Parts: sequence; C-alpha cells; structure tokens
Amino acid sequence: MKMQCALLAALCAAAAAVQAADNYPLRPIRMIVAYPPGGGTDQVGRVMAEQLSQTLGQQVVVDNRGGATGNIGTELAARALPDGHTLLMGNVAPNAVNVSLFKKLGFDPVKDFAPVSLVAITPNILVAHPSMPVKSIKELVALAKAKPGALNFPSAGVGSSSHLAGELLKSLAGIDMVHIPFKGGGPALVATISGEVQIMFATMPAAMPHVKSGKVRPVAVTTAKRSQAMPDLPTIAEAGVKGYEAATWYGLLAPARTPKPVIDRLHGDVVKILAGPTRQRLEAQGFEPDGGTPAAFAAYIKSEIAKWAKVIKDAGIPAE
Repeated sequence: MKMQCALLAALCAAAAAVQAADNYPLRPIRMIVAYPPGGGTDQVGRVMAEQLSQTLGQQVVVDNRGGATGNIGTELAARALPDGHTLLMGNVAPNAVNVSLFKKLGFDPVKDFAPVSLVAITPNILVAHPSMPVKSIKELVALAKAKPGALNFPSAGVGSSSHLAGELLKSLAGIDMVHIPFKGGGPALVATISGEVQIMFATMPAAMPHVKSGKVRPVAVTTAKRSQAMPDLPTIAEAGVKGYEAATWYGLLAPARTPKPVIDRLHGDVVKILAGPTRQRLEAQGFEPDGGTPAAFAAYIKSEIAKWAKVIKDAGIPAE
C-alpha cells in the first residue's frame, strides 16, 4: 500500500511538472544579475532577457542586485520559488570561485541551482606595457624566472578573474610575480597603460581598444581555444604552459528543484537564440557564445569550483 501511494505521488508530481512546463510561463520572469548595470554579466543578461522575452511570450525583466562580489544577488536567486519565473545570469565568481574565498556563503553553488546553459565565455587577454621586452609567453616566463618577484601584475581585486588568472600562471609555470590589487578592472588597466605595472590579464572587451591603439601589447589569450576576436594570438597553453585555461563565463541558472521540463524549455530557447543574430551581437562585444546542455554546464561548474579552489589554496589567499 505504501509503495502504491509513493508511486501515485511520484506520478502526480511528474504530471504536475509536465503541466507546469506546458503552461510556462504564466507571468513575467525576473532575471537576477548579481552585479550593477554596465558590466559583462549585465550585458549578457540584458541581451538574453530581450531575446527570451520574445521566445517565451512573457517579459523577462533584469533585476540588478549587486554587492559582496555577486553573493547577494546569487543568494536571492537560490531562495526564489523554483517555478521558472526567477532566473539567474550566473558568473564564474559567485557560481564557482566564491565558495573558496568566503568562509560562509548563503547558498551552495551546486546544490541550490539547476543549470540551464553556459551562455558565453569572455577570454582574458594577457597584455604587456610596450616598454616590456616581452612578446611571447616563453619570453615572459624566462624573464620572470631570471628576475623572481620583479614583475608586477594588477587585478580588479583579490579573487577577481584577473587575479586568479595570474595566480594560475604562477602555479603552472613555476614563476614568482607580485600581485597588486586595484579597486576595479578599469584602474588596473590604466595602471598597465601608464607603465605603473608591467602586465595584466584583462578582459577582452576592455583591452581591445588599447591593443588596437598600441597602448598595450597583446601576448596571449587565457582560454583553451584562440579568440575569434584575435585569431592570430596564441593561447597561453599552446604557447608552452600546458593545462592553462582561465576565462570569465556567464550562464543561465534556475533555483534547484525547478521542473525539468521548464529547464529543457529554457535551454531550447537559449540554443535557438544563440544560433541566430544574437550570436553575432555578442561576438561583436567580445563574448564567445556557447549554448551547451544543462548537464554539460553542471559538469563545467563543478570542474571550475575544483580548479579555482586549488589555485586559491596554492596562492595562500585567505577566506574572508
């Protein structure tokens, strides 16, 4: 009898989930962006919100909830009703890095979310001040080994992608460079252009204008594959540092326990959107669209958590 009741309950739950997907969405959808307007997560979020509004037939409204390196908005999304009407445009920091940087988080980046799709990746580009005698990764590594601690690299702050990209290079290449944190990526890039610091792992959209003007020299990109924006520039891995890969990524997530048919519907729409003109629109802004499956995105998040946990531990970065 108990087994029959359990089976009946499961069938009812499955039927309810299917019905919820058939009727989805019932009202406007909130897409939480855990950062202020204007940044990369906000840019990707607004592009996808605009397109999802058309495919879903309901308005998708971006809700910027910045603060605590993305933790405030991400926790808000984790605690939302899992019915598909609250989504999160996730980012590598709160969804993979912060679990190793903060002693306490108000959410679990794996257990509290249902991944929908990795939407886009932004390569970081390693740039050097023109006065630096460095035009390749091999030359940079050789200089760093010849003069331990003489090279400085800035970042947007402790634990930022520009910081961890440098720490990963230090670890894999066995070199010693000095990290100098700034209050944001903009000031860090200005310091690189002025020659206050020698090299920087900058985001592609921010660095491209200064690369074109000759204010900084491109050395390599941090992603596993070459960037479509600069196809002649080698990756750090292919230039000699095996296993190197670092990127800022953006992905669509829903609260855990959101019905699978809703997740599948959202993923299907993301795939359609990224197969159309939106792909070129994102590429023009320096993003590389993805559109992978929910399972692939879930596996990617877990691998990113493990990778950055090791980098943070090896670098001796204390948890706050």
